[in-house]
Amino acid sequence: MARLSTHILDTTQGKPAAGVRIELFDASGAKLLEAVTNSDGRTDAPLLAGETIPTGSFELRFHIGAYFDALGLALPEPKFLDVVPIRFGIAEATGHYHVPLLVSPFGFSTYRGS
Repeated sequence: MARLSTHILDTTQGKPAAGVRIELFDASGAKLLEAVTNSDGRTDAPLLAGETIPTGSFELRFHIGAYFDALGLALPEPKFLDVVPIRFGIAEATGHYHVPLLVSPFGFSTYRGS
């Protein structure tokens, strides 16, 4: 089964980031879906799934500023990171694409996971 998945790790606390709102957009800017991470920092279901998934360019937007606000962290305003956008491509309609986010209030990293 082809799929697109994600998860978020809070490197400040060394644990999954629960309750983060995530939006997925296509190349035209149309919002395809919105999800919230669970206690494992993952969405309850893949963002895209099926025999095939659409190919092309996409953008995930992770609303990380609100997550850190909910933790009660005293951060300067405006926040250094608020909404973290990650633009990526899906070339294989039958592939598994995993886009993890490792994040702190002052930096982030991503890669194509498995």
